[in-house]
Order: sequence, then structure tokens, then C-alpha cells
Amino acid sequence: MDDCMPLQMIDRDPMAILPLFVWLSPSYPVGCYAYSHTLEWAVEAGDVTSEETLVAWLTDLLTLGLGCNDAILLCHAYRAVRAGDAVALEEVNELALALSPSAELYLETSQQGRSFLDATLAAWPSPLLMSLEGDVAFPVAIGMAAAAHEVPLATTAAAYLFGLVQTLISAAIRLAPIGQTAGIRVCASLSVTVQNVSRQALDLSLDDIGGATFRADLGSFHHENQYTRLFRS
Repeated sequence: MDDCMPLQMIDRDPMAILPLFVWLSPSYPVGCYAYSHTLEWAVEAGDVTSEETLVAWLTDLLTLGLGCNDAILLCHAYRAVRAGDAVALEEVNELALALSPSAELYLETSQQGRSFLDATLAAWPSPLLMSLEGDVAFPVAIGMAAAAHEVPLATTAAAYLFGLVQTLISAAIRLAPIGQTAGIRVCASLSVTVQNVSRQALDLSLDDIGGATFRADLGSFHHENQYTRLFRS
């Protein structure tokens, strides 16, 4: 499949994106509600106290760390499946897992990835959907499923990041620095950032992966010892 195929797929069959509405729904059994990706610690530490500080925190995660990296990994997993390259897929998954800066964040991506892949293999089988043994990073699992079912790559990457944003906003609402209306505004304000990050990731290599969210990474270590916790990360 050439690089133009995703856009052609959108034009030919707009229904191809329908699986994303299920896979990225809060009802899909991956347990995303249990994780906050250090946001709980950020609230405890006073870094996130309002709508404005939440937007700043999430913007940094999207552009300087988790968001960009996950989008790149998703794209490479997608292309490995489309090419039938099991070795490349294994390498992408190993890299994705190794990038986790703490035990909590490793659990976050691997538990969701394994749960997603198992559920999808059971409910949305495809001869192209390879089965990875052991731990699977969440963005890798999403990329695998989308490729196997010919869901357009560009749309998948954007939808994945938007789903991540919505998960973290839901966590913020439960942690109470913002309310539901503010959460909707935050989601809307980050839509352009999501589109930009996902679009850029389509042309980036694995060598472009990197991060500059050092405080969030350290926060994941602090969260392990936090006295009261609602979330597993």
C-alpha cells in the first residue's frame, strides 16, 4: 500500500473509520479510566489547578512527549502490519515499551495495549491482525488493528490522540480542578494541537522520538508513593 492509500480510503469509503468509534470508546474494555498519566500527581503538586494550567500541561504532553511519541509509534506499527513485517512490528513494540519512564507508566501502556489487542482479536478478527505475545504498548495495538481493518492511518492517529486527551480530561474532572463545561472547552481548545501533532507524525521516523516532559516523568515516580490515589498512574 502506498502512502496515498489512507486518503483514498477516506474518499472511497467514509464508513472505514467506524471501528474507531468503538475501539476508542470509554466502553471498550481497556481500563483507560484507571489511569491519569501523572495528572493525579500534577494536581496534588499544584501544577494543574485550573482550566488554563490543564491546557498547558496537556499541550506539553502532546507536543513534547507522550502524544508525539505515541503517534509516531502508532504509524510505524500500522505500516509494519500493512507490509506483513513481523520483525519490524516486534521492534516497534519493544521500543514503545522501553520508552516508559516508570513502572506505573509501563503498566499503563502495556495493560491497555494487551487488553485492547485481546478484545479486538476476539471481536474484530482479521487475517492481517498479527498476534504479539507478552506485553503490547497501547499505541502499537491501535495501529495494528487499524492497519488490519484498513482504517485510514491519518484518521487513526488523530483519533487516538483525541481519545487520549479525552481520557485525561475525564481524569481531571474526577480530580476536581475543573468541571464538565471547562473540560469540554479544554477538549475543543486542544483539537488543533491534536491535528497538528498527528499530521506531523505521519512523516517522522523512529529516530525522531524523544521527550522533554521531565517533570511529568518524575511525577510518575512520586505518584507511586502518593498517600491517596484514585488512579493507577
